[in-house]
Amino acid sequence: MRAIVIGAGVVGAAVAGRLAARGAEVTILEARTPGAGTTGTSFAWVNSGNKEPESYFALNHAGVRAHHEFAGGPAPWFFPTGNLEWANGAALEVLLARVAKLESRDYPVRRLTAKEALELEPDLAPQPAGTEFVYYPEEAHVLPALLLARFLGEARDAGVRIVNGAEVVEVGGGVVRTADGSRYSADVVVSCAGRWTAGVARAAGVAVPMADPEAPGSATVGFLATTAPVPARLSRVLTTPRLNVRPDGGGRLLLQGLDLDGEADPAVEVPADGKVGAELVERLPTLLTGAEGAVVEKVRVGQRAMPADGLTVAGFAAEGFYVVATHSGITLAPLLARLVADEVHGADFPELADFRPGRFVPGRTYEPLRPARLPSEQ
Repeated sequence: MRAIVIGAGVVGAAVAGRLAARGAEVTILEARTPGAGTTGTSFAWVNSGNKEPESYFALNHAGVRAHHEFAGGPAPWFFPTGNLEWANGAALEVLLARVAKLESRDYPVRRLTAKEALELEPDLAPQPAGTEFVYYPEEAHVLPALLLARFLGEARDAGVRIVNGAEVVEVGGGVVRTADGSRYSADVVVSCAGRWTAGVARAAGVAVPMADPEAPGSATVGFLATTAPVPARLSRVLTTPRLNVRPDGGGRLLLQGLDLDGEADPAVEVPADGKVGAELVERLPTLLTGAEGAVVEKVRVGQRAMPADGLTVAGFAAEGFYVVATHSGITLAPLLARLVADEVHGADFPELADFRPGRFVPGRTYEPLRPARLPSEQ
């Protein structure tokens, strides 16, 4: 089998490697460079805790487990240290309702005392009376560049050819044509083009609507700030009503404040010393003792790959043309690698039944997706 995979983010690289491991002759066509899309601007939190509906929750939970199986424990790219969340006041009711739902779905979750939370994170800053702590031990975070390197390395080891600067402009009749006039023959084409999925689908003569990744203040955009090394101990994801934080390697921290994302605009460069970075580091000492005086090195506007209804797309959209698009690419990559490669070879997985591209109604206009504004709504 000759297979073309479009896109060299984590999903495309994972799928290509799995196809090659199954004996396919695989070429990845990447319009820019590997990781140049959403992979490079992701909070990279492996989780399923607030994913709805239940079939999407189940798919992501399977994705969490697939990460643990793929890594086999702690790895340079994978940190299975869980997620510690807390809330008080009005946000507490939302948190406890979510915990009850997750318990009913057998999702690993534990309520902790303040003392137990401090044992997990010794530099946790004191929290107001009435604060409740919740720990999700199965969740994790990854360093996306290192995860991508693992997927691409294994793909190359299996014989996958990677072509950079290859923008796909036409798909059909067993041929893929790129903007420079090159032509590639294939028995099957798998689109893993992320936020460029709609354009690739059009090139194949089908419609896979995506939420606009350029829309300022929309659900598809959000700020991510990276600090300079901070002398505070942190080993896991922290999620709170005003700030999400995770380690980012070398003592650096990655900060996310979802309530600020209404001002995010991909067309506007955000200075490291601007108001967004200043607001995020001002919040940081309320989470971590020792983080006072933290300095932001970089602020990026991440652009999320979101199908128009917010749910993953996985399935054949036309003969020989399989589409994968998901907002949960980091969480789902190891799982989708196996499912997609097997489906290309004729399998059919019921866990993907709700996510087929055929669910989209031709010509229908989809309402803009509501931006995430609470922890875990991503």
